[in-house]
Amino acid sequence: MNHQFYYRKISGDEKKKEINSLRNVYIIDHVEVVHSEIYFILNEKKQLSQLQSTGQVIVDSDNEAFLYIIEENEAYSYLSFGKNVWSQLLQMLLAEQKAYLKVEDGLLPLQQFADELQGLLYNIEGNSNYGDQFVENIEKAFAEFFNK
Repeated sequence: MNHQFYYRKISGDEKKKEINSLRNVYIIDHVEVVHSEIYFILNEKKQLSQLQSTGQVIVDSDNEAFLYIIEENEAYSYLSFGKNVWSQLLQMLLAEQKAYLKVEDGLLPLQQFADELQGLLYNIEGNSNYGDQFVENIEKAFAEFFNK
């Protein structure tokens, strides 16, 4: 299996107690391009009915990855897009390809993936809050996007 677990603390205002939450992180490392669509392959046994697109992307600058949030059986999980697929993300943006997650029984549209990713890229550019090395790597990998 190719996933990790992250530990996160959430504080509630009224009860002021911590709630531990484990989330699945699925590493995306295989990609297929079919016409004007890009398929990110999930190498886990997941059914389409278990997953729902959220349209939200966040940054994991420590691991140099973009995390697309999916709803999985009424909990949130992450699809992690690390440096090994950044060139495909760049081509997705430049060619305006529609993004899908390919699971064993179908395709899940990754709603607003390109829009969210573009917004994050513009926010990361020149912003040392993400860490100098991460910003430098993003600016280099997505230079064609920034220069268009």
